Amino acid sequence: MPLAPSMRHESYGTRGPGNVAGIVIAVALHGVAIAFLLQYEPARRALTNAVPIMVELITPVVEKPQESPKPLPVRPKVEPRPRPIEPAPVLTAPAEAPAPYVAPPPPPAPEPVAPPAPVALPIVPPDYNAAYLRNPPPQYPYAARSAGRTGKVMVRVLVNAAGLPEKVELRASSGTDSLDEAALDAVRNWRFVPARQGDKPVAAWVVVPISFSLTRNR
Repeated sequence: MPLAPSMRHESYGTRGPGNVAGIVIAVALHGVAIAFLLQYEPARRALTNAVPIMVELITPVVEKPQESPKPLPVRPKVEPRPRPIEPAPVLTAPAEAPAPYVAPPPPPAPEPVAPPAPVALPIVPPDYNAAYLRNPPPQYPYAARSAGRTGKVMVRVLVNAAGLPEKVELRASSGTDSLDEAALDAVRNWRFVPARQGDKPVAAWVVVPISFSLTRNR
């Protein structure tokens, strides 16, 4: 007989710890009993027969007919063209600008060869002692002779190609001015045989010595 609602309410309200332990023990005993029955062959068979058999109808899968693939169009076989052999690249060095051509300097012109110097012929000095010249001796100054003055005068003369004295110089004095002047005056009026170089008369210097003595005036 079912319990009234008020009684269920009260029974639930009066459930304590002792009731919970009893429920747990009861559940455990039921589990042990079920395990024992399962191990017993007649009991296990009876339980199996009592379980309804579930049959599931499986709808067969209707396979769609597979369409055969359309044949692919046959492409004409194209034979590959032989690849032209490319020539190996020719490496060329960059053209260098030609170096400017520098012409070598012309060889030095040969120095003109001087003609051989003519052989200098010896010069024959002028002559003042030739007899045909008739050169007068200098005058002995009277005062110098009275005083006993003597000496030798050296006169330097430049005789030209004509044999005439161009320059007359005192080369060495006698020590007496009057004697030196007498010698220079006499030579200025003399004539000479000109100096010669080969067959050619040339001008040249000559030194004329003039002596003054009491025994001879020249």
